[in-house]
Amino acid sequence: MNGLVLPDVPLAPMLPILLTLLGAIAATVLGFFLPRRAVAIIALVSLGLSAVSMGTLWNKGQTAFNGSLQADNAAIALGIVLLIGSALAILVSLDTAGRARLNFPEFDAILMFAVTGTLVIAFSGDLVTMLIGLEVMSLSGYVLATLQDSRESEESGLKYFLLGATGSAILIYGIALVYGATGSLNFAGIATASSGLQVLNSPLLVAGALMLLCGFGFKVALAPFHQWTPDVYGGAPTVVSLFLSTVVKVGAFAGMLRVFGGALHNAPNWLGVLAVLTAATLVVGNLAALFQTNFKRLLAYSAVAQTGFLALTLLGTQQVGGPALAYYLLIYTLTTAAALAVVAALQRSEAGLEISDMRGLYYRHPGYAVALAICLASLAGLPPFAGFMAKYMAFQAAFQNGFAWVAVVAALSSIAAFIYYMRVAALMFMPDRTPAREYPGARPALTFSVALGVVSITVLGILPNLAYAWVAFPGIWTQLAGT
Repeated sequence: MNGLVLPDVPLAPMLPILLTLLGAIAATVLGFFLPRRAVAIIALVSLGLSAVSMGTLWNKGQTAFNGSLQADNAAIALGIVLLIGSALAILVSLDTAGRARLNFPEFDAILMFAVTGTLVIAFSGDLVTMLIGLEVMSLSGYVLATLQDSRESEESGLKYFLLGATGSAILIYGIALVYGATGSLNFAGIATASSGLQVLNSPLLVAGALMLLCGFGFKVALAPFHQWTPDVYGGAPTVVSLFLSTVVKVGAFAGMLRVFGGALHNAPNWLGVLAVLTAATLVVGNLAALFQTNFKRLLAYSAVAQTGFLALTLLGTQQVGGPALAYYLLIYTLTTAAALAVVAALQRSEAGLEISDMRGLYYRHPGYAVALAICLASLAGLPPFAGFMAKYMAFQAAFQNGFAWVAVVAALSSIAAFIYYMRVAALMFMPDRTPAREYPGARPALTFSVALGVVSITVLGILPNLAYAWVAFPGIWTQLAGT
């Protein structure tokens, strides 16, 4: 009995994840007895309870499973962003699932399993835990992309699966190489080993770090690993595109922040490669968006370009880049969710809206037109909306850490972004005598989602410290590896 060691399994740091998992299980079981709308409300309640449990963990730094699960402030900040994006996706689905042929409880169950995976990534303390969360998130995403009974959805899901599986394989091989170089899978152990690594092990660590970077590149859509993005976002139901482009992307960036901002922070060479990939992503995403005629595909390429701006923050130091990434992820989630919610509200088919269909939208749906114009202005980085401050922080993070040339590329590519965002915004306010091409009917939950996103990015643009002071809490990002 004296030699008995009790496992380190406290409930509190696991509670946010367990509550979302409970919501997924409840949606799976109760879906046989309750209508889909009731199941969606149960999922929303579980997300709310998870957020409350995160609030009770703030600034306590609790861990579970000997550090494999870390409920530190960084995990909580990213977890809140994940829950906000998930709640917005479910709200949008309340008014659009019927039209999208997704009006069955399995949709909510799989979505909640995906959210559980993203939270595991955000709370991970080692590479194995992070990989488990990443695969749960990815597998659920593949299913979500194919849930709609249509050829486009099946094609997008298959492409997502094939390229996602390739990214996962590369990432797993990178994990093996990092373990071989450092002798540890724990983020803190990797950080300690890589800071004083022997010269003989450095090539192995560099190879592992670069393979991890490529694997994550597939997940977040860094060029040249972004090819799946426009087809998947364009072919999947709009509410699924909303979820994939916000929650799944935030989860993948949470993993990148854990690995590269913490465990491999002192590893050589990966920063230079990330800088090149970031510059390529900014150029490819923004230039490709210029030539799109479908608004949904334009937003897909916009998501690629936004990935480049998000990656700018990873080029910065922990103290500057960490809070910049968390703030940008929050603003990006609110803005993109609101923009795609407008598309979901107005589209007659899951192909979305043609850009030419946006002409005269203000005279048919003034509220949606103004809301979408604000979202586009924020995505373009125009003041006084929150996208301006988010991009400023991203530029600052890269510039202060010696990557001024990437910041210059980002600034120049923003000109292209301004053109394609403002082209759509201008069309909406031009007179148009053609009949309305939008879907008729009431959409209360969807309208609430749009209003919430637009009000948030406007208020946070004028008063950025309401969110930034929270994510820039002292010491929050300097302990990403649990050291």
